[in-house]
Amino acid sequence: MKFKKYLMFLFVAALAVVLVACGNDAEDNTGDDASENTDNGSGDEASAELEGSVVIDGSGTVYPLMSRLAEEYMVNEQQGVSVEVSRAGTSAGFEKFLQENGTDFNDASRLIKDEEKAAAEELGIEVKELKVALDGLTIVTNPANDWATELTVDQVKGIFLGEYTNWSDINPDWPSEKIQTYGPNENHGTYEFFYETILEEQDLVEGINLQQEYSTLVTLVSEDKNAIGFFGFGYYDSNKEKVQATGIDFGEGPVIPSLDTIAEDGDYAGFTRPVFTYLNVNLAKEKPQVLDYAIYVMENANDFAGETGFAPIPDEEAQALVDELKALQ
Repeated sequence: MKFKKYLMFLFVAALAVVLVACGNDAEDNTGDDASENTDNGSGDEASAELEGSVVIDGSGTVYPLMSRLAEEYMVNEQQGVSVEVSRAGTSAGFEKFLQENGTDFNDASRLIKDEEKAAAEELGIEVKELKVALDGLTIVTNPANDWATELTVDQVKGIFLGEYTNWSDINPDWPSEKIQTYGPNENHGTYEFFYETILEEQDLVEGINLQQEYSTLVTLVSEDKNAIGFFGFGYYDSNKEKVQATGIDFGEGPVIPSLDTIAEDGDYAGFTRPVFTYLNVNLAKEKPQVLDYAIYVMENANDFAGETGFAPIPDEEAQALVDELKALQ
């Protein structure tokens, strides 16, 4: 009897050992699975939680697009990252960008200049150009202006070069009243684009009212019946109740800027320009959140271009930049 009890005891003990071993294997397997699942879900750098700040300055024209992207990024992508977007103007922004411990990005409504490239090289800053959208330079007038609703490119140039004093100098049927000209000041890439590309580096008319803030320009044109000004399409598009766009005749009839006509090979090509953000690659390599935001911008800029007054760039151009940025990881 005692022998049977002893055999039973051995059987139970052996069974317990087997069960414990199986339990350990199960735990090990569960741990492996969990590890694999974790790697698949959050091991990717792009989906990792990031912290820190991203500092952006520059173009007032690009500001609406970049601030919209920044808002979306902070709310839906990386809540631990603070993206600060300012709008000193393209040239003023480059001054803040091209210095030790400068800004991470500089938004620009023109290409970087040779002297700015030289400054970057002297400082040892690697700069990457990111084309984010297309803008249409827009000529605007007061809504009460029912005569200069269409202008040729030469007439636009003549107005801003001071070749015409009164509206009647352009067309005798138009009012014999002095033309009042407005535009952004020299801090802005829009000014430089207009001066260099449209006016071919000829001096703007004496007495033109140049402003730092685009909102001020909108107000001034909206309050002056004889006003004519220029700025990016987005500022017109968001203020259609205050100003009106002038149709521009590039040789085949007048074209009103719109998201359909703004394109480098489209009907409004003559006044279409690409806009950019420039990335400090050195800082992007040091700060993961900066590179992550750069990738986010190029993956999503086309989705938010239209609502902020820009035409999108071709998808293949955007994807090529995404690939180049990811190669920096």
